[in-house]
Amino acid sequence: MKIIDKLRRAEAEDRITWSFEYFPPKTDQGIQNLYDRLDRMHALGPTFIDVTWAAGGSTADTTLDVCEYAQKVAGLEVCMHLTCTNMPKQMIDDALAKAREIGIQNILALRGDPPRGQERWTACEGGLSYAVDLVKYIRQTHGDYFGIAVAGYPEGHLENPDREDDLRRLKEKVDAGADYIITQMFYDCDMFVEWVAACRRIGITCPILPGIMPIQTYGGFQRMTSLSKTAVPQHIHDALEPIKDDDAQVKEYGIRLAMDMCTQLRQRAGISCFHMYTMNLERSVRLILEGLEWVAPREVVRPLPWTPSLAKKRVGESVRPIHWRNRPRSYISRTETWDEYSNGRWGDAASPAYGELDGYNTRLKQTKEEALAIWGKPSTPAQVRRVFVDFCQGAIRALPWSDFPLSGESNLIRTELAGANARGFLTINSQPAVNGKPSSDKLVGWGPRNGFVYQKAYIEAFVPRHVLDALEQELRECDPDAIVQYHAVNRDGSDLRSNHAADSPNAVTWGIFPGCEVKQPTVVDLTSFLAWKDEAFLLWDQWVNVVPEGENALLQEMASEWYLVTLVHNDFHEPSSALFDVLKRVARKVEGIPEEADAEEVLRIVAEAKKGEEVPAVSSLVDEKQSRATTTAAAAEGNVSEARNREAIAAL
Repeated sequence: MKIIDKLRRAEAEDRITWSFEYFPPKTDQGIQNLYDRLDRMHALGPTFIDVTWAAGGSTADTTLDVCEYAQKVAGLEVCMHLTCTNMPKQMIDDALAKAREIGIQNILALRGDPPRGQERWTACEGGLSYAVDLVKYIRQTHGDYFGIAVAGYPEGHLENPDREDDLRRLKEKVDAGADYIITQMFYDCDMFVEWVAACRRIGITCPILPGIMPIQTYGGFQRMTSLSKTAVPQHIHDALEPIKDDDAQVKEYGIRLAMDMCTQLRQRAGISCFHMYTMNLERSVRLILEGLEWVAPREVVRPLPWTPSLAKKRVGESVRPIHWRNRPRSYISRTETWDEYSNGRWGDAASPAYGELDGYNTRLKQTKEEALAIWGKPSTPAQVRRVFVDFCQGAIRALPWSDFPLSGESNLIRTELAGANARGFLTINSQPAVNGKPSSDKLVGWGPRNGFVYQKAYIEAFVPRHVLDALEQELRECDPDAIVQYHAVNRDGSDLRSNHAADSPNAVTWGIFPGCEVKQPTVVDLTSFLAWKDEAFLLWDQWVNVVPEGENALLQEMASEWYLVTLVHNDFHEPSSALFDVLKRVARKVEGIPEEADAEEVLRIVAEAKKGEEVPAVSSLVDEKQSRATTTAAAAEGNVSEARNREAIAAL
């Protein structure tokens, strides 16, 4: 949807709106943390977000990746930056074509800064010279398809000392086809109010969105304002001077200042749309919006037990297979060509919507170096188990099958998960049993307020064949009514096992809400399970490939010979431990492990059984430099997932 249509509608209804700007992080882990942050900040209700584009398109692929995730997976309306710097027309054409392909309908057209190391800006061969040229080119090549924003400079462009000429150039961009203006950051409200009045006097009537940048740190504020030569009123300097060495106070002052600026601009210039330069941070923006009472300071509840999507027919989807739970972006890429889930609400699982699955987009989110730093080079069964146990205990932040740390609700069963992995059930997906929790519950709630949510205990894991045989025997003997339902399959699909003969999906999450039919949003069904298993085993290959040849024999064997298993405990009245008790009994029969042993005790038993094999923590499997880098990254402010884990643990 075009952002200008949203802004016009908000103006007509006299509603205040806000938007957020993000930049592409430099590392894969930073990108993953940004995705997590986008999911969280979606709940703050931005009208749109925009994503920056570095000089010469040096982050072009990353910008497009972030835009695609935000638009398709996070369900945000996206405005993609596009610059002229080092961009021949062919590159501009490619970027616009890709934007259309992934559903982006809004562009912020900029001339751009000089490339790094170049003092003055010059047009490249076959390129465009000014932002107005880019606006004209987009309109010439794509007509009215794109909504176009342009930049405004309340203090005047750094390269144009003539303020009146700068205003005329801004009007040229609007006359060429720009729909609205987003301004550079500023801190002088008097100057901004005068500039808006001057814009209106020369006939610029489109919406103007002031760029608000909350002060995060004193040093960062000084560098940013010096670099952009931003005018800073003396009262801001006076307020910052006595607190400049206290980061917490500086940040709190930045929040109050931004709130005051928004209030002034609303009252004095009639501004109703505000653009927040987030610097990829969340807290200050959230507190600004809460302090202005534009959003309610309340817990965020998921609208559904997954991230909403705007991917073609996936928007408004009310049923989704659980298997892609930890890889939402992969789910979108796998399903955007499906007619609809299961040919209707439930329907026939033989739908032609389930197409062939190949290796497209099945890749780790980490570079080889980052993967080795996180998982090391496990070469024994016990060391592999340790990787999974450490993930469940929060010592590492991702697995090949999980883009994120253990989710809030899975933290409720983290002790049981660690024990299961220590016993050799390598879990890649799980959820606890829930029996009538309020829909506003912090960890498991979703959907409308004043409802109640339910879910069945669920585990998805890899196991060797002899363990699967023992598991089946245990269920036949102790569960003749098949309360615990399972599907299991080997890599090539030649050995498919199940105790659930029906083809219909099994709802594993549902909710009861006032005035609504029962919602059953998350399901396990055999056809989707078989589609997912191909991707699940391909991710084994990705892990194998990051470990040097000669040190990956065990991982290769597991990738080739182990089975993927899903287990659903259909009696949701039973605690989640009932499902894990089944695994404990199997491990006792197969390896002689006492059912009461915790994860560390189990690993010691396994080590002794393997002739003294030591089972070190993952951090000792990587060199000191990699371990230190991993620890530093986990402590960084950008790692919102770690914060989420701490919140979940505290809630226990």
